[in-house]
Amino acid sequence: MKYLSILIIFFFSSFCFCQNNAYEDGEWLKFRIHYGLITAGQATLEVKSELLNDQEVFHIIGFGETTGMTSWFFKVEDHYQSYILKDKDLPVRFVRNINEGGYKKEIQIDFNQSSKMATIVDFINDNKKIVPFPSQAQDMVSSFYYLRNNLDTHSLKENDEFDLDMFFDSENYKFKLKYLRKEVLDTEFGKVPCLVFRPYVESGRVFNEKESLTIWVSDDDNKIPLLIKADLAVGSLKASLIEFKKLNNSFKIFVK
Repeated sequence: MKYLSILIIFFFSSFCFCQNNAYEDGEWLKFRIHYGLITAGQATLEVKSELLNDQEVFHIIGFGETTGMTSWFFKVEDHYQSYILKDKDLPVRFVRNINEGGYKKEIQIDFNQSSKMATIVDFINDNKKIVPFPSQAQDMVSSFYYLRNNLDTHSLKENDEFDLDMFFDSENYKFKLKYLRKEVLDTEFGKVPCLVFRPYVESGRVFNEKESLTIWVSDDDNKIPLLIKADLAVGSLKASLIEFKKLNNSFKIFVK
């Protein structure tokens, strides 16, 4: 069940694409994480409008955990937070606090967008360092929300690809997203028109091949993830949207 946190990461490194703001204060999404009919955990994403160091930010709060019998033999409790400048769609702070079967990590990254230097504090190991980061780099949470507001999908063609710098822990990674197709997805809410994407991930560590993650997002101005499917060495793990609140735009549904 350590793969739960990997799946959560890709909630935060997904996408959207429109002229309108894709999200606003109060948006809340809840996902069921499951192997087939067996529920393994749940995850939520919430948006709050706040001030950080006198700057207007969106405070994004992500939480994932194992539930039920799964938590008896492998307990996961992961907290992710990102503070995003409203006027620039750039992160100024990222917090990762995880406990996965006893493996713990508690890191805070403060991004100085003027100097392009990141201050990284590791609370578990009691150390601090300052490293450079690329211009326009995103953290694993802010990348999702950045793409929701900035990636244009109106002229998408199959196999179109998009690149993004993602700063994770203390290193920068190239994140690549490929557009696959349009599809109507049967969901908890009815049949929803979707855009299907595939992120390129590092093979040989968690996923058994480069193209092992597929994401369905609503084909509307919200671009919320409806289904995430990960093909792992131990089987197929899915995350399905089951609840939402305060979407900023109309949610397009065909029929129940």
